[in-house]
Amino acid sequence: MIKSRFGTFRGLVRLALSYPQLLLGRSASLTPDAARVRRLVFVCQGNICRSAFADVAARRAGLNVASFGLSTTTGRGAHPPAILAAQALGHDLSAHRAIDMQDYVPQEGDLLLAMEVRQLHRLGADPRLKELPRMLLGRWTRPMLPHLHDPYSLDDRYMATCLTRIDRAVPALVRAFPGARLS
Repeated sequence: MIKSRFGTFRGLVRLALSYPQLLLGRSASLTPDAARVRRLVFVCQGNICRSAFADVAARRAGLNVASFGLSTTTGRGAHPPAILAAQALGHDLSAHRAIDMQDYVPQEGDLLLAMEVRQLHRLGADPRLKELPRMLLGRWTRPMLPHLHDPYSLDDRYMATCLTRIDRAVPALVRAFPGARLS
């Protein structure tokens, strides 16, 4: 059960620890004025699973989006198990190419949506990005899951679970940030 729902025991522990961090204001979130958000930027470690999928799913829903990884190689393709899991959800991840944080170009109206609290802290520590609003994507999942554990090289069932959670969060993002809709 742990492997299919949380990826690993560490994933379950990090999820449990993320709730008090979020509730006590220790998540390094910087809440935006929703009316000023023009683009959603999904962030994870490698930009080949979670943020790559969120980018494709949100773009398909009509949102202005981008994504990048905190530690990746620009141009790297999506992780093959993520491509398969995305296909099962009706999304094509095969053309995705990763972008490293250093190659990301911020725009006015960007909202950074990270997968983990520790990623918010890294974003807040970066001089180029520290002023940008940033939140956890898991705030829009139901139930709220402030930690979306990295599915890279884990059980295929967890890959499917993780991407399904992200896919189900997209309609809530559409409603929350109408200014990010493509015209």
